[in-house]
Amino acid sequence: MARRKKIYEGKAKILYEGPEPGTIVQYFKDDATAFNAEKRQVIEGKGVLNNRLSEFFMTGLNAIGVPTHFIKRLNMREQLVRAVEIIPLEIVVRNVAAGSLAKRLGMEEGADLPRPIVEYYYKDDKLGDPMVTEEHIAAFGWASQADMDDIVALALRVNDYLSGLMYGVGIKLVDFKIEVGRVYDGDFQRLIVADEISPDSCRLWDIETGKKLDKDVFRRDLGNLADAYTEVAQRLGVMPKQAAQMGKPRLIN
Repeated sequence: MARRKKIYEGKAKILYEGPEPGTIVQYFKDDATAFNAEKRQVIEGKGVLNNRLSEFFMTGLNAIGVPTHFIKRLNMREQLVRAVEIIPLEIVVRNVAAGSLAKRLGMEEGADLPRPIVEYYYKDDKLGDPMVTEEHIAAFGWASQADMDDIVALALRVNDYLSGLMYGVGIKLVDFKIEVGRVYDGDFQRLIVADEISPDSCRLWDIETGKKLDKDVFRRDLGNLADAYTEVAQRLGVMPKQAAQMGKPRLIN
């Protein structure tokens, strides 16, 4: 079997050249990082869970007409995705005051926001992914005004979908981040959801207890991260509930 060519390795994923032109194989690692990788740990099974959960969310979005780069899952840790030209922004949608928003504005964590707030962060680990405005985005040519309108529309549709899905299993979608990429059909450009959607990129709280079921478990040393992600997968039906008896998450391919 030919050795695959690695395109990029990030904190949580490795990207390889895909089997066909215009495709990429996305490999989910077990690495957990926080505070711009200052805190790091390998958590067995995390990559498997994120692969399955991201597949679940992306497939659901495709089904309701929100375009994503997801094509199919290949195995326990890999999925085939469409190659895209990533816009160098992280798009964050917030429904509840938490994390950096609560700190910046002196708000009590957990306070409901009057409406979803969309924020933008420039993707650059060396700079700590600084927050930017639409003025910065336009001035530096990262996206046009038409692109920004499409990005906001995509982000809010993802928010509606995820919020309803999570509410149905007793989870509050506090906030999440997505990345968006450009694809071209001839001269026509489209924007689609890329990267991943998983508990790594969302804040998820149990509606009744406030229990955290996302990467804050790792950031704040609140317990076992794989257990939290497993609970999300079980509630959504991605993973059988009897698997809770196992010491480590093992999903059937």
